[in-house]
Amino acid sequence: MDTFGTVDKKNALRAGALAAGTTLMMLLMSSPASALTRDDGDDPGPGLSVIETLGLFVVAPIVLYLVIHGLVMIGDKSHKQKDPTSSNIRTKADAKADAKA
Repeated sequence: MDTFGTVDKKNALRAGALAAGTTLMMLLMSSPASALTRDDGDDPGPGLSVIETLGLFVVAPIVLYLVIHGLVMIGDKSHKQKDPTSSNIRTKADAKADAKA
């Protein structure tokens, strides 16, 4: 039996084509050339160097991810040591049942 229900290939293809067409039309209608014209009162600051850009958009998110990941792992390990329920689980039955007929 199919686990996805009644979704067939034709409906999936239609949905994909609709999503691709919508994305293409949105890209074509947005005009990147309008970004070249300055607005009144526009005063941009100095641009970033390549090293500043890589540090801000590549290195900083990776470091932030690693810090958060480390904090979560530290919190998770301390939680597992104090968890009383995992020591109560037995996989084999210790008690023998008395069968009375």
